[in-house]
Amino acid sequence: MTNANHPTRALFDEVMVPTYNPAAIIPVRGEGSRVWDQDEREYVDFAGGIAVSALGHCHPALVGALTEQANKIWHLSNVMTNEPALKLAKQLVDSTFADKVFFANSGGEANEACLKLARRYAFDKFGEKKSKIIAFKQGFHGRTFFTVTVGGQPKYSDGFGPKPGAITHIPYNDLETFKATIDDDTCAVMIEPLQGEGGIIPPDAEFISQVRALCTQHNALLIFDEVQTGMGRTGELYAYMGLGVTPDILSSAKSLGGGIPIAAMLTTNEVAEHFQPGTHGSTYGGNPLVCAVANKVVELINTPQVLDGVKAREQWMRDGLNKINEKHHIFTEVRGKGLLLGAALKEEYQGRAREFLTAGIDNGVMVLVAGPDVIRFAPSLIIPREDIEEGLARFEQAVAQVISA
Repeated sequence: MTNANHPTRALFDEVMVPTYNPAAIIPVRGEGSRVWDQDEREYVDFAGGIAVSALGHCHPALVGALTEQANKIWHLSNVMTNEPALKLAKQLVDSTFADKVFFANSGGEANEACLKLARRYAFDKFGEKKSKIIAFKQGFHGRTFFTVTVGGQPKYSDGFGPKPGAITHIPYNDLETFKATIDDDTCAVMIEPLQGEGGIIPPDAEFISQVRALCTQHNALLIFDEVQTGMGRTGELYAYMGLGVTPDILSSAKSLGGGIPIAAMLTTNEVAEHFQPGTHGSTYGGNPLVCAVANKVVELINTPQVLDGVKAREQWMRDGLNKINEKHHIFTEVRGKGLLLGAALKEEYQGRAREFLTAGIDNGVMVLVAGPDVIRFAPSLIIPREDIEEGLARFEQAVAQVISA
């Protein structure tokens, strides 16, 4: 057996359940937007742990918050509350539409809470017939059985037996189909305000506006899955703020902790009151250690300097990717918002997005995919311009490697 004191990629195959197929390299250290592997090879990080490391790696303020809280108290059950959780909830309430917050550990758990709350709200107010959930094809909402079923990608939900019922999937941005689908039996509509895993697809303004209006008309709750778009990723604290549409329930995770596992469900007083003691819960939700770090994340991101900086960095990334495309002609478009961008591959390169990810690693840059046809970029919200330029130079080398293979 491989020496566990010097773990290699081969050890993964020996001891880990094969739910992932990780790269050959093993990163061991990070600083800002740079990462180093076991061989001290350096990479520019355009992936951010899939839109998680919003302030880069080992930000001094986050290290300080973690260290300070680590010397106080790590964990309490929810028989008691704790100061960091209360402070974080207050920050989120003061900064958003929400009146109440529920803490969990991951985006999937936050979305599970959103869906359960929506169903309970409808059951309490309108009876058991009002249970239909509308969601969107190519959506992604997590890996619990409920959330993976609501996510509109059968490849993730098939093969596990009977699925939760009363869930209808329709095409994203298809207003006429949405109008024909929503009715008075609909309890909730769950939507990403910018589809992530589904290919970095932004919503049409009229579509998202009408979704809100029709939810109100039919007494259906509008749930925004902002696990990926939230906490500054689009240049607003939450994406709904740039759409002119306010949800009834919102999920947040990923960037909220800057790398620490935490998630939150945000909602109004009217909706929140349908979760009473014992209705739902989480052992680690609101953990003081993670909340202390998340407090600092929100404090740092929710500033004009950082949020305006995201918009500037979006333009630097777009300009660089367009320049690469002018030379190599591989993208049909660069879409998305803020620092959640997708470069859609031309027909002759479709199905090969992962090849660009792998070539990126070969050339010292970390990128992501959003399905087989889109290369995804989700770097730190404060990535320096020189790191963007260096990362794009390395990505261009990766592009050249793939198209010349």
